[in-house]
Amino acid sequence: MTVAVYLPLEEKTHWWVEQLSALLPDHEVVPLDAVSDPGTVRYAVVWRPRTGDLARFAALKAIVSIGAGIDHVLADGALPACVPIIRTTGRDLTQRMREYVALHVLRHHRDMPRQLRAQAERDWHAIVVPVAPNRTVGVMGLGNLGAAAAETLAGLGFATRGWSRRGRDVPGVETFAGAEGLGAFLSGCEILVNLLPLTADTRGILDRSLFDKLPRGACVINCARGPHLVDDDLLAALDAGQIKQATLDVFNEEPLPAKHPFWTRSDITVTPHVASQIDPGTGARLIAKNIRTFEVTGACDDLADAERGY
Repeated sequence: MTVAVYLPLEEKTHWWVEQLSALLPDHEVVPLDAVSDPGTVRYAVVWRPRTGDLARFAALKAIVSIGAGIDHVLADGALPACVPIIRTTGRDLTQRMREYVALHVLRHHRDMPRQLRAQAERDWHAIVVPVAPNRTVGVMGLGNLGAAAAETLAGLGFATRGWSRRGRDVPGVETFAGAEGLGAFLSGCEILVNLLPLTADTRGILDRSLFDKLPRGACVINCARGPHLVDDDLLAALDAGQIKQATLDVFNEEPLPAKHPFWTRSDITVTPHVASQIDPGTGARLIAKNIRTFEVTGACDDLADAERGY
C-alpha cells in the first residue's frame, strides 16, 4: 500500500516523505514522481498537485491536502471524481494563525509602519491611537481559523465583528451573515482580516467594490488565499487613500514575482505565506493520524466538502 507525496519543491517533498515514513511503517511512502506502480497508491498527500497527477491512481482511497484549504486540489482539471479529500488542521496551525492575525492587527492599530518611518527619519513623533475597544476589527470567514482569530482579537479588547456566508456565533464577536449582511459588516471595519475559503463565490472578493464599503483609511490583512484579492484594485485604493495600509501573506502568483509592485510599496507588508505555516514534523503527525483513522473507519474529522470547496 503506497502513499504518494507531492509538493512543488523537491526538497520539501523529501522532508515530508521522511517524516511520514517514520509514522506510517505499514505503508510505502514515496515521492509521487517516484511511484513505480500507480495501482498500489491508496493515498496522495499533496500541495498544489499538477493537473493529471492524481488521475494516474485508479485505486486512490483519499487525497490529503497539506493544509486546511482544498482549493489547490480542486484546481486540478483532471481530478478523479468522488475521491474524498482530507484537510490538515490542528491546534498548532490554529495557534500560528492566531499569532499572525494578532501581530498584524496590532501593527496596524498602533500604526507601526508610520512609527518605523519616523525612526528612519530620526523623528521623535508620538503617534496617538484609540484604545482597542474603540477600534473595530472585522474577520471575514468564521471557520476554524477565522473563529479562533476573531476570539483572539476580542480577547485583546477590540470591537470585533465577523462575517460568514451561513452565519456562526462566536463568543464576544458581533456576527453578520450572507450577502445581505456584508455591507453592514464592512461599513464599520477599520481593520479587515480575510480568512475566507477560496471558492467560486469568494474569488476576487477583495476588490474595488468591497474597499469602497470600508471606512476611508481602513487597513486590510489577507492571510487566506491570493486569488481573493484583485491586485490592481488594492493598488488603486491605496493610491486614493481609501485603504491606508495592507498586510499580504498570500498572492495570486507564489512566490511573488520580484518585479511585482507589492514589494516596493511602503504601505504594503509582504510575508511569504507563513501565517499558518505547516511544518513537516507537526503536519506529518496530523496527516498520519488522519490516514490511520480513515483506513479503519472510512472517515475522519477533517473530511472536506468538495461541493462547498472547503
